[in-house]
Amino acid sequence: MLGPRVWSSVRQGLSRALSSTVGGWASGEGRKVDISGVYPPVTTPFTATAEVDYGKLEENLHKLGTFPFRGAVGGVCALANVLGAQVCQLERLCLTGQWEDAQKLQHRLIEPNTAVTRRFGIPGLKKTMDWFGYYGGPCRAPLRELSADQEEALRLDFTSNGWL
Repeated sequence: MLGPRVWSSVRQGLSRALSSTVGGWASGEGRKVDISGVYPPVTTPFTATAEVDYGKLEENLHKLGTFPFRGAVGGVCALANVLGAQVCQLERLCLTGQWEDAQKLQHRLIEPNTAVTRRFGIPGLKKTMDWFGYYGGPCRAPLRELSADQEEALRLDFTSNGWL
């Protein structure tokens, strides 16, 4: 592992070496791309003389720029509480390169995911868990149970995508 001082100088050298080429790959000519947090860390390749192999590093970065999915860094993952097998299937499809099937499954998961994270939040997640045979239980204050109209809208998000 590189010490902080060595890594700092490597980073500066890398920045100078790649500043002209990295900008053009994903975001248009002349703009720099901040890939921190979006792509997995890139292993720094070294030559036999312990020098950074900038050519190989540039090649690795270029390969990362061709990945079909960008920007998915993390998530709330509430949907996995009720459709865990399907969320895991989505990951398997991505890992095995079955992009069309992954996209179809992802599109079926979008509305239910939005419903239990943003639209209805914890009360929606608890109600959905009850529907799927898990224990969602009552909401604790200050949260309130869903109204009848909200519950129907939540049910529609799951039935229209084939999950209920």
